[in-house]
Amino acid sequence: MFSWISQTAAVTALNLRTIPQRLGSSGVAIVGIAGVVVVFVSVLSIATGFTAAMEGTGSPSRAIVMRSGADSEMTSGIGGAAATIIKEAPGLRRDGQTALASAELFVIIDLPKRSTGTPANVPMRGVEPAAFQVRDEVKIVDGRPFQFGTNEVIVGRGARGQFSGLTVGDTVTSGKATWQVVGVFDAGGGVSETEIWVDARVLQGVYNRGNSYQTVLARLESSESFDTFRDWLVTNPQLNVQVRRETEYYAQQSRALSGLIRGVGFGIAALMGIGAVFGAILTMYTAVSTRSREIATLRALGFNTASVIVSVLVESLALGAIGGVIGGLGAYFGFNGYQTSTINFQTFSQVAFAFRVTPELLVTGLAYALLMGLVGGLLPALRAASLPIPSALREL
Repeated sequence: MFSWISQTAAVTALNLRTIPQRLGSSGVAIVGIAGVVVVFVSVLSIATGFTAAMEGTGSPSRAIVMRSGADSEMTSGIGGAAATIIKEAPGLRRDGQTALASAELFVIIDLPKRSTGTPANVPMRGVEPAAFQVRDEVKIVDGRPFQFGTNEVIVGRGARGQFSGLTVGDTVTSGKATWQVVGVFDAGGGVSETEIWVDARVLQGVYNRGNSYQTVLARLESSESFDTFRDWLVTNPQLNVQVRRETEYYAQQSRALSGLIRGVGFGIAALMGIGAVFGAILTMYTAVSTRSREIATLRALGFNTASVIVSVLVESLALGAIGGVIGGLGAYFGFNGYQTSTINFQTFSQVAFAFRVTPELLVTGLAYALLMGLVGGLLPALRAASLPIPSALREL
C-alpha cells in the first residue's frame, strides 16, 4: 500500500511539474473550463439575486390578506368595508387605537428603462398612513415623504436606478394623472424598492376604483399571532379572504422565475461543458502523447497501472481547478452587485435586483469545473495506462 502511494505521488508530481512546458495546450482547457464557470455562475447569480430581493421583502411578523382564490395582488380585490373588518382582527398589532394595517392598491404604469429607453411595467402602490409603521424597514434616503391627499409620490431606490424620470423633482405622467416625485426610499434591498408609493385614496380616484383595494398588509403582535389572525378572518362570514405570511407569499412569487433561470443556467452550462470536456480530453491526450516514452519507462521500472491513471486524472483535475478558480473570480468581479430588473411573471411588473455571486455559487462552479476536468481526463488516463511498453519506448 505504501509503495503504491509513493509511486502515485512521484508520477503525479512529475506530471504537475511539466504543466508549464505544455502551457499552450493546457491553456486551452483552462480557458474553456473558466468560460463555462463564468457563464454558469453568472446566470445562477441572477436567480439568487432575484430570490433574495423577493424573499428579503417579507417578514414572519407580517401577513398579507387577499381575496380567496387570488394568486397575486393583481388578481385580488377587497372592498373598503371588508378592509375595515380586517383591521379589527385579533393578533393585529396596534398603536393606541390605530391598527397597524395598510389597505393597498396595486397598479402598473409604463416608464422607460434607463439603459434601453424601452417601456417597462413599473408597479405603483397606493398605501395608507400606517404603511410606514407596518414596513418599518422603509427609510427615506433622499427628499421627504409624500403628503397624503396630494399627487406626490416617493420611489424606491431600485426604481430610481432602473427607470427614467424618477429622481426627486421629476414628474411622472400616467394616463390623465401627473405625479410629483418628492422622495426616494430604501427598503433593505427588498422588492418594494422597485415600487412607486402614493396615497391609496388618491390612486383610487385616478383609476376609478371607488372604495376598493387589492390587499391588506398587517403587522402582527408577533410571528406566533399569525394563526389567531388568520383563523379569525377565514372563518368570518362577512369576509371571503385568504391569509398568508408575507415571507411565504414572496417566496412563492419568486419560485417560477427563479426555477426558469436555474433551468436555463444548468442547460447552458451542460452544453458549454461538453465543449470544455472535449477541450480537456484533447489537452490530456496531447500530454499523454508527448510523454508516452516517460510513461512507458516508468511502467517498465515497475510503476503500476493505477498510479499512471491517477497521475493523469490529478493533472486533469488540476487544470479544472485552475479554470474553476479563474472562472469564479471572473464571475464575482464581473457580475456581483450588478443592478438590473426583470419581469415578475406573477404580477407582470418589473422587479429591480442585484446579481448575487454567493460563496455557495462559487463552490458549485468549482465543483462543476472539477467534474469537467475529471471527465476530460478519464479517457486519456486509460490510454496512458494501456500504452504498449515496447512500442512506446521506441517512439522518438
